[in-house]
Amino acid sequence: MSKEIYLDNAATTEMDPLVLRAMLPFLKEGYGNASSPHALGQKAKTAIEKARNIIAKSISADPSEIVFTSGGTESNNFAIKGIAFQNKDKGNHIITTKIEHPSVLNVYKWLENQGFKISYIETDKYGFISSKELDKAITKKTILVSIIHGQNEFGTIQDLETLGKVCKKHDVYFHTDACQSYTKTDINVKKQAVDLITLNAHKIHGPKGVGVLYVRKGTRIMTWQHGGGQEIDRRSGTENVAGIVGFGRAVELGLNKNHIKAMRKLKNILIKELIKIPRVKINGPRDERGLPNIVNAVFLGIEGEAIVGLLDMENIYAATGSACSSNKLEPNPALLAIGLMPQEVNGTVRFSLSRFNTEKEIEKLLNKLPGIVEKLRKFSPF
Repeated sequence: MSKEIYLDNAATTEMDPLVLRAMLPFLKEGYGNASSPHALGQKAKTAIEKARNIIAKSISADPSEIVFTSGGTESNNFAIKGIAFQNKDKGNHIITTKIEHPSVLNVYKWLENQGFKISYIETDKYGFISSKELDKAITKKTILVSIIHGQNEFGTIQDLETLGKVCKKHDVYFHTDACQSYTKTDINVKKQAVDLITLNAHKIHGPKGVGVLYVRKGTRIMTWQHGGGQEIDRRSGTENVAGIVGFGRAVELGLNKNHIKAMRKLKNILIKELIKIPRVKINGPRDERGLPNIVNAVFLGIEGEAIVGLLDMENIYAATGSACSSNKLEPNPALLAIGLMPQEVNGTVRFSLSRFNTEKEIEKLLNKLPGIVEKLRKFSPF
């Protein structure tokens, strides 16, 4: 059997062995509850605070602004619902986009049934939001703007600094889901007027089941999970100590700028060769305004599912649509939002890279892919 080539890193990443090594002591002998006053509990608490400091420093935040959660979905739910219900005395209007992750879009569907009004700003064909359009969309009843930072399907990176200034001008809270962009592009809460930021570990070679919600000091947010008062009484529940330790170590390792350069080099090689295949087009920006690790391509006239299936038989793993949502047989809304026709969406494949991918792996993909496309086009009714 040939070696597996994993190109679905936007769904989840391989855990770095150094992250696992950091976690192991807290899965074995360091099993204390961080709320316990004895030595074993305090060892766990110290480890949590070390990770909190690492993550806070990485985005120029204060450690007290870092709240650990079970992952990106919980952080998005906490941010949006917490702001909505705590600030409904001010208004009931929220602004977002159609290119958000399902853990954002589905929260808004739910909030609409709770009496909130949701506005969806359109993007251009590359997935960018206009700050002028955002400015126009904000009303006296607007309480929150939530816009994804690095888009998980086609990699577009929004200008948080510019969008944040618009929100600050109107005294409106600004939330961003930065799960895909974290450690791959700059996030600095001193420069960017973002009030809430969603982060998670398993997109940066850390463990699943652990995330962070950054909450700027002074933000009026309702506590959503009640219990023993952990996480500065923001999010109750016994902390996932090993996961949090792993998150902190993953951040330390992920901040290496050489990783970004290596991924972008592979991305450029992949795009250069993909567009040589007939009737292939690339979605999202190809330059540094896009994430360094995501390539989203439309193979016109054939099904993306078929391409992914045949690649799977070659032990090459890619994706069509988002692996974070259930397998619904409907066109991806983010891709429709940037102007793709439904048949184009159906022909889309996402290749997402990590620092563990190599040029040889990309060469193997590019050796197999043209033959797969040619084979499928022979049977295509289009």
